[in-house]
Amino acid sequence: MLILGTGVTVLGVMRCLGRKQIPLYCLSEGLGFETRSRWCRRLSKRIGAFATISELEQILESTSIRDAVLIACSDHWTVEVTRLGGSLGERFRVCLPEAQVLSRFVNKAGFAELVKTAKVPHPFTEIPRSEEDVIELSRRFDGQLFLKPANSQRFQTTFGAKAFRIESTEQALSIFRRVREGGLDVMVQEYVPGPSDRHYFVDGFVDRNHLLCACFARRRLRMFPPDFGNSSYMVSVGLEDVAGAVQALETLFEAAGYRGIFSAEFKLDERDRQFKILEVNCRPWWYVQFAAECGVDVVEMAYCDALGMPFPTAKTYKTGVRLVFPYYDFHALQEMRRRGKPVLKEFLSSWIGAKSPLFSWDDPLPAVSDFADRVVKKLSLR
Repeated sequence: MLILGTGVTVLGVMRCLGRKQIPLYCLSEGLGFETRSRWCRRLSKRIGAFATISELEQILESTSIRDAVLIACSDHWTVEVTRLGGSLGERFRVCLPEAQVLSRFVNKAGFAELVKTAKVPHPFTEIPRSEEDVIELSRRFDGQLFLKPANSQRFQTTFGAKAFRIESTEQALSIFRRVREGGLDVMVQEYVPGPSDRHYFVDGFVDRNHLLCACFARRRLRMFPPDFGNSSYMVSVGLEDVAGAVQALETLFEAAGYRGIFSAEFKLDERDRQFKILEVNCRPWWYVQFAAECGVDVVEMAYCDALGMPFPTAKTYKTGVRLVFPYYDFHALQEMRRRGKPVLKEFLSSWIGAKSPLFSWDDPLPAVSDFADRVVKKLSLR
């Protein structure tokens, strides 16, 4: 398998495949701790995060690898690899939805229209076309909205944030102008009230026959930053706990004709007790290794499905398994402490015995490398 992308997701994918003795190569520039993995191999030619499909084709044409599966670990490459055609499309196979289906999920504006059409429970979402639209929406919802991007990856790279909470009309206009000046489209979405532990994720896999083969559910317990951050502490839960969310996904995927890996985020709205869908990632996610260790290896499923091979489906998985991302969770606990909440008991009960996305006994060096890099950067700043 050839892997496109960087970061924790790539490390998780490598471990899922490496433990199955599947040869793999990382194609992207900018890798850090991932290169310390025992399973990481590099090609002599590498590609940038936002390179074009023609640049990728040049690398694939020059490589001596004649037959492989491509897996993309970023939104950009997920879209780009669907454009491979001809002999390269036969040599390098993918397990993804058709391009027009994929665009409806990756582009948040298209996704908003899709969930409306499929009648899946979701927060109020609107695409402002002008400053007048922003003023009208911010006044109508009075602090219960936030601005989010149509293209998450480029927005995160440009602004260093996933979204912005709207606290006043003036602030909303300022952010809207900044985003539009950056050449990006933006959406306005209702903020579903409730703490971080109301967020649930349903991850899984849909095969080439559009059959939902596997689902894995987890509950977010802490996150950082507080409003629009990343999960720092979570636990696997049973599908019966998220039955409404699974049903919504089945409806959505059937309507769209979906295929491949997915990770869907929901928030339980206490006002009507419905799971409101927030987004669906059409690729491996940060904690794909966690799903595999609990019993749902979607990376192996995608690899086999791309090659037309049978694969074992996951009927059950381990529940009650906890995972902590120490770097982010340390900051989440610090935020709790600043709000006057005791954190020592939380720290001991959540960190002891929990899994980590970076550290693994059979592949320890990525975690050691990441820790050393963070210490060096901290000391350099001081």
